[in-house]
Amino acid sequence: MKISYNWLKQYIDFETSPEELSPILTDTGLEVEGMEKFQSIKGGLEGVIVGEVKKCEKHPNADKLSVTEVDVGDGRILPVVCGAPNVAAGQKVLVATVGTKLYAGDEVFTIKKAKIRGEVSEGMICAEDELGLGTSHDGIMVLNDDAQVGTEARKYFRVEEDVVFEIGLTPNRTDATSHIGTARDLVAALNRLHNTRDYKLNIPSVARFEVDNHDLDIEVIVEDNKACPRYTGVTISGVHVSESPDWLKNKLNALGLRPINNVVDITNYVLHETGQPLHAFDAAGIAGNKVIVKKLPESTPFITLDEEERKLHSNDLMICNEKEGMCIAGVFGGATSGVTEKTKDIFLESAYFDPTHIRKTSKRHMLQTDASFRFERGADPNITEYALKRAAILIKEVAGGTISSEIKDVYPDPIEKWPVDLAYKNVDRLIGKKIDRQVIKDILTDLELEVVEETADGLRLLIPTFKADVTRDVDVIEEIIRIYGYNNIEFSDKIYSSVQLRARPDREKLQNMISDYLTSQGLSEIMNNSLTKSEYAERSGIFEDKNSVYLLNPLSQDLNVLRQTLLFGGLEVVAYNLNRKVSNLKLYEFGKVYRLKEDRTGDNALEKYHEEKHLMLIFSGMKQAESWNAVPGKVDLFDVKALVEGILEKLGIERDKLVLEECSNNLFAEDLIYKVNNDKLVEVGSVSKKQLDAFDIRQGVFSAVINWDLLLKHLPGSDKLYEPVARYPEVRRDLALLLDTAVKFNDLKNLAFSTERKLLKSVGIFDIYQGDKIPEGKKSYALSFILQDKEKTLNDKVIDKAMKRIQMAFEQNFGAELR
Repeated sequence: MKISYNWLKQYIDFETSPEELSPILTDTGLEVEGMEKFQSIKGGLEGVIVGEVKKCEKHPNADKLSVTEVDVGDGRILPVVCGAPNVAAGQKVLVATVGTKLYAGDEVFTIKKAKIRGEVSEGMICAEDELGLGTSHDGIMVLNDDAQVGTEARKYFRVEEDVVFEIGLTPNRTDATSHIGTARDLVAALNRLHNTRDYKLNIPSVARFEVDNHDLDIEVIVEDNKACPRYTGVTISGVHVSESPDWLKNKLNALGLRPINNVVDITNYVLHETGQPLHAFDAAGIAGNKVIVKKLPESTPFITLDEEERKLHSNDLMICNEKEGMCIAGVFGGATSGVTEKTKDIFLESAYFDPTHIRKTSKRHMLQTDASFRFERGADPNITEYALKRAAILIKEVAGGTISSEIKDVYPDPIEKWPVDLAYKNVDRLIGKKIDRQVIKDILTDLELEVVEETADGLRLLIPTFKADVTRDVDVIEEIIRIYGYNNIEFSDKIYSSVQLRARPDREKLQNMISDYLTSQGLSEIMNNSLTKSEYAERSGIFEDKNSVYLLNPLSQDLNVLRQTLLFGGLEVVAYNLNRKVSNLKLYEFGKVYRLKEDRTGDNALEKYHEEKHLMLIFSGMKQAESWNAVPGKVDLFDVKALVEGILEKLGIERDKLVLEECSNNLFAEDLIYKVNNDKLVEVGSVSKKQLDAFDIRQGVFSAVINWDLLLKHLPGSDKLYEPVARYPEVRRDLALLLDTAVKFNDLKNLAFSTERKLLKSVGIFDIYQGDKIPEGKKSYALSFILQDKEKTLNDKVIDKAMKRIQMAFEQNFGAELR
């Protein structure tokens, strides 16, 4: 949205510069995204001076050129070569001096001292098109004899200069979609900034409005009062439609609007002044002298101002006469009902339309106009009459005419101001500071929120209808703080939060999140039957038959029991795909597993049955398809392990709380178990040859089984505290250790963290070596250590001391030797 600095000064008497005003507007919530200088004549005629041609002679070396001497004041006589046929001695002319920039459309050229056919020229006598004063290039521009030599052209032509603010308006601030609305905020802000009550909002009076006669009475009928709660109109007859005066054109040009004619330009002027859209109809085109607000049948053709035929929707609100539609209400005018130079009488509309209707119509027809922008956000229903009178007065000033009817105001259910009770204790609590009660009242008064009752505890307010977004006390408090200034709220030494403990994310969202993650990593989801073969549990060596939940009437012996693990179903899928020559597999499954607890006793038989949700990952084959630019490699245990740790990280399980243990059983040849607080969350391993043979699988298979229900119980809750980004750098140190082959990395890691609790942030392993020059029964580990202090930068002395403690702990507990 564009707001003119000069225009604001019409409503407020202030001396604040545009540069100073910009942050004030931004602080009130009207964010200034840019500032642009406007000049009614591009370039502002800088460097152009009124001069008098003292001497004019034919150029000795060119038939169509003249050599002149021009007096530009202050005793300066400039030699100027001129090509205009009408140049003559004694003329008052406009001279662009050396260094002046002239604008021809988008092109800019600078006047330079030059020799033209051997004669020196120190300027240029200009035609009107060269200065942006007109379009004629028939000859130089000759001024009246009373023009004062030496006068700057910008003063002679009264070039208007302005600064236009580009404001990023939030959707709720409909009250600020105008210069008066912006000025209202500015009054409150300036009074607060300067601790005064001197700044006042001066809104133009409409007391001069009066009905001249009743010669042209046009009836208004509103058939849909929900879509059009208020419709106001008046007729003006005998207008002279022509080009707008300069002051009006300059106002619109400053905002980037194209002047059309004096009547239409006034409606646009009042729109940007008050925020109320208006529309002027040629009264001659209103058949039957009736304006009817209604909806037309589906697919009714209607030609809009842009000469495009549109098919109307049955819910599009239309402004019609007795025969046809004239305008899409609140959005766009029709091609035949607008004001032209032939128009003599007009009907002026000022209405309030339902925001939802306008928004839907605007989107349906892809028409975004200044009017729809305001209506769809919620205009002020109680400003329609003021805006109508203001526009009528101005139209009479610039186009003549007489007001030829009473104001037609169809407003069956007036929208009143609404009450809001404001408790001072809530103001203090939400702002975090006790603001002087008089300051609060002054701010609200400046914003035109009416105080109707005051007690020691608070205020009762009436909210004006232009403040559609203020409906509760918290909205009023927001109004107070944006004028008082967020920067004026000091931070308390103790900050109290009213934020409630956050609820855990629901299970379905978490499962969807992890499913999306696994799919993004190239895995495919599978879904197996919960029923399986009882023989799987019998030969597993892990799952006992007594814990199986048998069906009383199984359909077959292959589906006679509920599964105790997802693994066997996964192996069935692997075998099925291998038999069909699909050998590279990355799969996952969420599913329930079931177990009968024989040790449970009690009256409730269901207590013997236990079910849990698990997540299984299963890999087999190559890591990726064969490619010319990649070396093929087989999946291994560490691929599955990395994915498991990725899942744990996404769920917020901290690594330092995980305990990693090795074990072996009949299911897995290599087996790793992740525990938290001694609860077994994950089991990762390479499936044993015995199990693979049972499914006739001839290639390696790697799997992970995650107890999903148990994992969710260990998710971090609301006690997880925010840690700011570290201010001080990390430091890395490496150790190469000779160790017994029985020593595991996890043991070293846990010992390191227990030895150096404050500075150690992470431990990693980047090399393992067994072989030449390494004694039998030994191995070499290369470990990296990241250290960091939250309060200061580490120095070598502190780092060396910490690393020495870790090294000694390794030596004492594991017999480690430094290589």
